[in-house]
Formats: sequence, structure tokens, C-alpha cells
Amino acid sequence: MAQTDTAQEAPETPQTYLITPPEFELSSFPATLARVLDDHEIACIRLSLATRDEDRISRAADLIREQAHARDIPLIIEAHFLLVEKLGLDGVHLLDGARSVRKVRKEIGPDVVIGAFCGPSRHDGMSAGEAGADYIALGPVGQTALGDGEVAETEAFEWWSQMIELPIVAEGALSVEAVERLAPYTDFFAVGDEIWGSDDPSRALTDILAPLA
Repeated sequence: MAQTDTAQEAPETPQTYLITPPEFELSSFPATLARVLDDHEIACIRLSLATRDEDRISRAADLIREQAHARDIPLIIEAHFLLVEKLGLDGVHLLDGARSVRKVRKEIGPDVVIGAFCGPSRHDGMSAGEAGADYIALGPVGQTALGDGEVAETEAFEWWSQMIELPIVAEGALSVEAVERLAPYTDFFAVGDEIWGSDDPSRALTDILAPLA
């Protein structure tokens, strides 16, 4: 992670980082996912299942990895870093800010992607970067009843884009307004729950990312 002495140029058009639903039917979801991947340019997929059943996670990972790697899209898993090598995945997304980054990096080596969700705190983001994270995520970026209600402010993303080279992801309670507001300052928008409840997730993704078109 590097800091610059002067403000950087604003990022190019942010890329799309897709998060799976916390629960899905193994028989039908791969086809739904395929439609989204075929209609949109996706930079990364995160397997984010609520279950702690290793067999179910493994079966889901196998199905999604097939879809992702056929399109040269990296697939990372949320939290379960010990499954990365076993399942042939590309990295892990940690949920505890900077706390476990150094330990996980030591465990899985230098070539595996490590991302860290740091809530609304740019300070935690900097700590995660210094510990070895490849990217950090801040959020939620919109109002939600989940968590403590604290929101990652636009100023945090603006400051990061000017001062820090490490990629930053905006996630959580995304809306068209949030996408428009944060587009000049973030490298990725992580989209998940915002689209999977729709009858047409691909169209829902088009709609929420409309300001980037």
C-alpha cells in the first residue's frame, strides 16, 4: 500500500464486483448467474453464503467457479480462508477489518487475493492495507437498519482516491444515487442483495449502475 504526496486523478469508471446471495438453490442459481455474467462486465465474484456447512459451501463453490473461471473472472470466498486452496479459489474477503489480515496472509501466502471489509472506517482500511490486504471495502454506503446505522461517508472515498493507491470497494445498501455520488472516488461497486431479489437480476444490475453508462 502506498500513499501519494499529491492528489491522484479520479479513478476510471468503477468496475463491478458481484456478491452472491447468502442462500440459493444449487440447481437453478448457476443459470441465473450466467445470465448476469453474460450481460455485464464483472471484475470479481464473491461467494458469500450464510451457511457454515462445508459440504454445501464446497458444492456451491464448484458450480460458481465453473461459471467464473470460464469467463476469466476471479472467484473469492467470504471469511473461509482455509477453503481457498482446497476449492481452487482466487482469494478471500475478510469481514473483521485489519484484525486477521496479517495472520491470513501468512497462512495462505503472497499470491492469494485478500480483501478486507472495514465498515465505515478509513482508518481501519489503512491498517488493513498496511497489514497486507490487496483491497479494502467500506460500507454501507446508504441508510440501512442493519448494523449500527453508521454509513461510510462520501468524504472517506474522496480522501482515499486522492491519497491511497490501494483499490477501494463501495458496498452495502447501494442505490442509483449512491452510485452516482461515489463513482468519481471508488474503484469498485460491490452489488449483491440489491439485485438478487428481483425477477430479473441482470436488468436490476443495469438499473442500479445506470449512472456509469
